[in-house]
Amino acid sequence: MIRIVIAEDQRMLLGALGSLLDLEEDMEVVGKASNGEEALALVHRLLPDICIMDIEMPAKSGLDVAEELKGHSCKIIILTTFARPGYFERARKAGVGGYLLKDSPSEDLASSIRIIMDGRRIYAPELVDMAFEEENPLTDREKQVLGLIADGKNTKEIAKELFITTGTVRNYISVILDKLDVSNRIEAISRFKEKGWFK
Repeated sequence: MIRIVIAEDQRMLLGALGSLLDLEEDMEVVGKASNGEEALALVHRLLPDICIMDIEMPAKSGLDVAEELKGHSCKIIILTTFARPGYFERARKAGVGGYLLKDSPSEDLASSIRIIMDGRRIYAPELVDMAFEEENPLTDREKQVLGLIADGKNTKEIAKELFITTGTVRNYISVILDKLDVSNRIEAISRFKEKGWFK
């Protein structure tokens, strides 16, 4: 019997997923969580074989939980509406067994669970295409600068925090805008968010 924990903050979907998987003869839903922290606690307490998780949840995101459970015996499946290259890249680095999209046919979920239990990985095809298509163009330092801009810091504050001159910060910002093909800081932040590149 494959023991499953499901973490999903939309109650109706959580119930539907649970009912769907309980219909499978070789699967049993042993726990349901409505946020990342609950999911983590359930995995440690119930030691399921699989944890199916949404990404954007309260308390901790599905990706945060996946990173914390890296190397744990419980295999992680991310089930999300977001086909974002940055999310996918993070999930892959966290060693998730699967990354599936919510608009896939429901029978795909049960067969994916069995495949992942056999030690293989399953990723939604559109994500694989996107991952090869688009890598995050910013260097670590540029990401750091953009992160501080997103935190609401101005040029002077960024310079102070990173021990660099305001001129250097301005150079970084113009390179960031150029690489992301945007015309201002606000657009840069939203482009970066849209791609799922913020950690």
